[in-house]
Amino acid sequence: MPQLGLLPRRTWAALLSQLLRPPHSACIPAVGCHSQVAEAVLTSHLKPHQEKPNFIIKIPKGTRDLSPEQMVVREKILDMVVSCFKRHGAKGLDTPAFELKETLTEKYEENSGLIYDLKDQGGELLSLRYDLTEVPFARYLAMNKLKKMKRYQVGKVWRRESPTIVQGRYREFCQCDFDIAGQFDPMIPDAECLKIICEILSGLQLGDFLIKVNDRRIVDGMFAVCGVPESKFRAICASMDKLDKMSWRDVRHEMVAKKGLSPEVADRIGEYAQCHGGVSLIEQMFQDPRLSQNKQALEGLGDLKLLFEYLTLFGIAEKICFDLSLARGLDYYTGVIYEAVLLQTPTQTGEETLNVGSVAAGGRYDELVAMFDPKGHKVPCVGLSIGVERIFSIVEQRMKTSFKKVRTTETQVFVATPQKNFLRERLKLIAELWNAGIKAEMLYKNNPKLLTQLHYCENTGIPFVVIIGEQEQKEGVIKLRSVASRKEVAIKRENLVAEIQKRLSES
Repeated sequence: MPQLGLLPRRTWAALLSQLLRPPHSACIPAVGCHSQVAEAVLTSHLKPHQEKPNFIIKIPKGTRDLSPEQMVVREKILDMVVSCFKRHGAKGLDTPAFELKETLTEKYEENSGLIYDLKDQGGELLSLRYDLTEVPFARYLAMNKLKKMKRYQVGKVWRRESPTIVQGRYREFCQCDFDIAGQFDPMIPDAECLKIICEILSGLQLGDFLIKVNDRRIVDGMFAVCGVPESKFRAICASMDKLDKMSWRDVRHEMVAKKGLSPEVADRIGEYAQCHGGVSLIEQMFQDPRLSQNKQALEGLGDLKLLFEYLTLFGIAEKICFDLSLARGLDYYTGVIYEAVLLQTPTQTGEETLNVGSVAAGGRYDELVAMFDPKGHKVPCVGLSIGVERIFSIVEQRMKTSFKKVRTTETQVFVATPQKNFLRERLKLIAELWNAGIKAEMLYKNNPKLLTQLHYCENTGIPFVVIIGEQEQKEGVIKLRSVASRKEVAIKRENLVAEIQKRLSES
């Protein structure tokens, strides 16, 4: 209903004039003007109500709501990931969701079109962060003049790209990063990063996996000895990085037809790009007549050989594969690079396999911090990122096929009564449980039916019910009921908390 009482005095006069005007009388121009104003005001009041039926409620493209069931699974995944990071001595870090626009666009260059810009707020041009490492972590180290840090960070990032929901690709998504910054002996931190990926993927029980490993120095050396012009290194690297999704024939066609590479050079790259193996392949590359003549490639091969020694000591060498096709599109990597892929997706028989791509990736980036330091001081870094959204897509698919019920709360005890007028006793009892650190619930009704209360416990998976009524109050006891077995025992009121805690610890 429009608030007519708030209309201006002149508008009221115009409306009154219109109402008192005799039929068919000439409209005085001034009154006509006021009439138009009044109509506009009334229309502005009514417009929201008129348009409401056509209003579509939706979330922005590339984002999603997470239901309570989904949040339970998501939190379990994140808890497992973070607990692994902490087990390896990492400290938590958080940075702003937005950064200065010039900081982001200068770093990302070609990907600047994927950055979400924000409206000018008080003289600063800002953009939502693109990831947690390239700008936030490197900037943090440079700003605080830190030369050494082992950190983890979990948070949302935003990329304005075409989302692929079935593959776990969104415009707003969560990243879980672990990084080691500092000058250390070669390959020791790098090996620990690979060990962390193995621990997380094994713990999540996603199925068999493989971690592909290469070195950017080997990639650049390979391009150089094959005859790729230095100006085309990045473009050809981006094409080669597609080999996990495309055949070599298609990648070769892109290199030649779209990137202008000669067919002979592309063929030479193909000889290397289709090689993968273990330590024996590293030894083979040391003897390669072309690659062995490149200083960069030899340095990379030497580090990879040392890396495999440490991976063997960690007991994970069988999970690692030296893959010469791995290029990693991001240009800030300077040494070892790696990417974890699932060898098979755990779906039921007869179902279509869910292809989500890599589920973890990372590498060494020794030059990045210097870009943010006014004096260009370098801080060597190596790190990894867990693809939480992609992992969640796999677990979500598993949930749909298993029809397993997920508890959305952690309530341990429900406080119930079979009789009327026991609200005060229930409130005192539940407060006692809360104060003891026990997770407890009750229905927000004065006189709920006992059957309704018990059905609620069964539907939500609450394991125990405490029941208080007239008889229990007279005897100074509380009934403790197991929801699963439906067995009840009488517990002295003063012993109730201790008995519940004992049963919870045993379950």
